[in-house]
Amino acid sequence: MTTTIAIAGKGGSGKTTIAALLIKLLSQKGAVLAIDADPATNLNLALGLPLSDTVGKVREEMAAKVKARTMEPGLAKQDYLDIKISEALVESPKIDLLAMGRPEGPGCYCAANNMIRTCVDRLGKNYDYVVIDCEAGMEHISRQTTRDIDIMLLVSDLTVRGLLTAANMKSLIKDLRTYVGKIYLIVNRASSPLPPKIAQTIEEVSLQVIVLIPEDLKIKELEAQGTPLIELPLDSALQKGVAEVAKKLGLL
Repeated sequence: MTTTIAIAGKGGSGKTTIAALLIKLLSQKGAVLAIDADPATNLNLALGLPLSDTVGKVREEMAAKVKARTMEPGLAKQDYLDIKISEALVESPKIDLLAMGRPEGPGCYCAANNMIRTCVDRLGKNYDYVVIDCEAGMEHISRQTTRDIDIMLLVSDLTVRGLLTAANMKSLIKDLRTYVGKIYLIVNRASSPLPPKIAQTIEEVSLQVIVLIPEDLKIKELEAQGTPLIELPLDSALQKGVAEVAKKLGLL
């Protein structure tokens, strides 16, 4: 049975780094499909994987073919997407990567998005874990182009704005048809104890903190060298924090 985990937060909160470290950790237990749903497409760099075509590019190429009436004779749109999305998949021994790519272009993509969700759902069932690095606006979730979610991890830095962004995401989820099982907050670059205003805001917006991760100075050195972030030392604050998250979620 596949466990699907989505990770979201405002830009700069460290969500992609946390997603990459969790993906690496889970890959030690089973096969992982990593979905980069952020148009910035940085997850491949954090994982040290090459980036191939994106789902967005596949979708727009199909739309252009349909408009120009140049689709291959006898090939259904759903089959076309299945083939092309499989080709866009970046494969490695324990982690495969699928990048959603840029947002939609002009025109209606509702039908295409429904077909893309079918493709991603089929693909995800072949893995033990699916981990989605969401964009800040959670567009792919709101358009129902990703599968239902077992665990949502909202990442915030030590700012009220970050916490309010996480709270708004939690509210958005409730307004959507998307099923989300459990929702937790990770406070990244946290101090202990938390500043009173931060602790008050967390309580006011009813977010359940799963772990506080202190500032990890070792990440700056990797970023300066262009080294994949999954190569952080095992004793680093981020590595320890992500391991604690996985343990508390019963994933280890």
